[in-house]
Parts: sequence; structure tokens; C-alpha cells
Amino acid sequence: MKRSNRLSRVRPPRARTIAPAEPFERVLDVSSMGARGDAVIAGDSGPFYAPFALPGEKIRARVVGDRAELIDIVAASPARQAPACAHFGRCGGCQLQHWREAEYLAWKREQVVEALTRRGFGGAEVDATIPAWGQGRRRAAVHAGRQGGKVRLGFIERGGAKLLPITHCPALAPALEAVVLKLAPLGELLAPQRGEITLQCLLTESGVDVAVKGAGRASDRSMLEQLSAVADALDLARLSIDGEPIVERRKPVLHMGRAVVAPPPGAFLQATAEGEEVLARLAMDALGGANRVIDLFSGIGTFALRAAEFAEVLAVESDSEMLLALKRAADGAGGALKEVTTLRRDLLRTPLSSLEMKRFDAAVIDPPRSGARLQAEQLARAPIRKLAYVSCDPASFARDLKVLIEHGFTLTRITPVDQFRWSPHIEVVGALER
Repeated sequence: MKRSNRLSRVRPPRARTIAPAEPFERVLDVSSMGARGDAVIAGDSGPFYAPFALPGEKIRARVVGDRAELIDIVAASPARQAPACAHFGRCGGCQLQHWREAEYLAWKREQVVEALTRRGFGGAEVDATIPAWGQGRRRAAVHAGRQGGKVRLGFIERGGAKLLPITHCPALAPALEAVVLKLAPLGELLAPQRGEITLQCLLTESGVDVAVKGAGRASDRSMLEQLSAVADALDLARLSIDGEPIVERRKPVLHMGRAVVAPPPGAFLQATAEGEEVLARLAMDALGGANRVIDLFSGIGTFALRAAEFAEVLAVESDSEMLLALKRAADGAGGALKEVTTLRRDLLRTPLSSLEMKRFDAAVIDPPRSGARLQAEQLARAPIRKLAYVSCDPASFARDLKVLIEHGFTLTRITPVDQFRWSPHIEVVGALER
């Protein structure tokens, strides 16, 4: 039995109670758009943040603390447009459907410019944002839970944890939306009496792949038969529960360059097919002429399999299932690709050292949102001559970039890529040489 800590039972001194600020209504002038997609209003003691307002607008708002809840638009921006979705404003998935495309894309570029400026790279040239929406998002995490005795299917409401049932979603590719809206029968079978399950849906070239999380094991024969019937009715390529395939009617597959990948259940993939193509093109341009390439945080091979068309590749990733899918795709491509080897490594904890990279002349890195400062420090000391840095967070991108430039790299191109339409998120690809 674990011994209790007597000190932990000592009551802390009572904190002084601070009365919450009284809400008030006021007409406010919106000055800019914040990084999280809320409009910013200058105040005497700090900024207010107003969801669904736009720069240049005059609004009437109910102010509580630093939040300004929009009541009415006194003077609208000419960049305001009608939202594309009836759920906009309640659904937590989209924040910026009310903003015209040109201004929205310019603001996304400005997020990259500001992040670089804060790190001392205010003079860096940044390309115009490339809209890489294509037909829409090919992956979505949908939630299913029981409300009032019925299973509801949808996304999480803005600013909370409540499930919002949906009837449509224009952010999704039509082929994915058509299946997502029909997944309630899976919820009926798998959703607990309390709580929710998550259905990770991926549109592949052979159909929709659904990976359910939080449902427990489905070992009962009757349950398996019912799940199989639902998969048939929805024409799913595959249905998995907590990583275990339950039904595989067709193998989910995706083309990546000359290779064909069969992703494991729940595998990470770029949000849109066009987004993947744009990011890969920019990265391959940055690596042009390389003979030996390292792909750090390789996933299922978005960049590694394309780089292998002209160079030997070492793909490094912490997820063994994704690495296995990458390797099978490379081996299955026959003579179309050069040699691809893989290495399982948690690069955030144990970066690939400069010594381990001594035989490589180029690298591509696509870390998580937090970036990879430790790995950037090792890249900076390695004999890498060309580097493509792909990031989904301008702030961590600029931080790691500073490390690389301080060790002799030169920026040759910076390109923002938007595949998260109507959200504040932005991808960026940096091409570096030395």
C-alpha cells in the first residue's frame, strides 16, 4: 500500500476571494485579428477578444473580463461574408467562415511574418499563402454520445465540451461528409451509456477508413456480426476499434508519389490531399540535387517516399506501425525507388545526433506543433547542406529556424500553406541551404 504523505493533508492558507468583473455592454472598435481567430480590441488595461468580429468593424458587445461577446454589428467590414455552414458559431471546428478569402489568406501569411519578426527575421521574404483546400478535408474526428436516450453524432461545441450534432459539414470532402453523416449506427452499437466515443475517419482511394477510440473491445460474436453489417451498409473500406481491425472489406490505400501506402488505423495524414501535394512539392524543391536524405518525423512516408525517387532515404519515426506501412510501400514500389531504410526513434526525447547524420547531405523535418528544438540543434551541427522544414506552428518554426541560421543555414524560401480552411491554423515550409 502506498504510504500517505501527511504534509499533503495540511490545509493551504485561504486565498483571497476576488469578485468576478461585472459584465457591461459597450460599442467597440476592432483593431486586428488575433492568432487564435478572435478579433482584437484595444483596451485601457489590455486587449479584449471578440469571436466572429472582423478588423475595422464597430461592434456592440457584452464584455466580461477580456472577452467581448458580439451582440450586434454597428458597422460591418466590407470583408465580411455569409458563413458557409448553418452550424457556424456553435461548432468548434471553424472560426473564420465570416471572413472574405483574400483578407483571410493575407492574415494567415501575416501570422508567419509576425512569428519571424519576433525572432529577429523581420526582413525575410514570405510567399503569399497557398490555399490548398482541394475538395476539402479528408480526415475528421467525429464524436458520438447518448443524449436524451438517442445517439448523437457531431463535433464539440465552441468553448466547451458539449457535443453538437451536425447535419452537414462543408469543410469536409464530399465523399467523406457523405459517410460521416451516416455513422450513427456505429454509435448505437459502441457508445457507452455515459461519455463519448471518437470516430477517426479517413478518406482513402479505396473508401473511408474508420478507427474508433474509447469503445473497448468488441469480442462478442453478435456484436462483431452487427459491426460487419454496418460496415457493409456504409461501404467502409475498414473498421477498427482501438487500433484493432474488426472489418476490412478493402485495404485502405493512398498513393504517395510512385508508392502505394496502406496506413494503419488512425494514422496521421495531412488534412487535405491537395495540401499533401503542395507541401511535398515545396519540400522536394528544397532538397533538389540531394543524394542521401533523412526524413525526421516521417509518419507513413509523405516526404520519404517522394524523396526516394531521387535519393537514398532514412525515415525516422516513433510509431512502429506507421514505419512498417512506410517500409512496405517502399519495398512494394520495386525499382521505382532508391533504397529506403527506417529507424524507430522518439526524436523529441532522443534526437538523431549530428554524428548519426554524417553521411547525409539533406534532410526534411516535419515535427509536431511544439517544434523540435533539440533536433534542430543536432541538424545545425550535422553536414546537412539542404533542409526542408515543414511546420504547423509559425512560432515554433521561427524558434527552431533561429538555431539553424545561427549555425550557417540561409533561408531561400518561406511558403505558408493553408489546408485548414476557416481555422486559424497555418502550415509553413521553409527551404534552407548552406
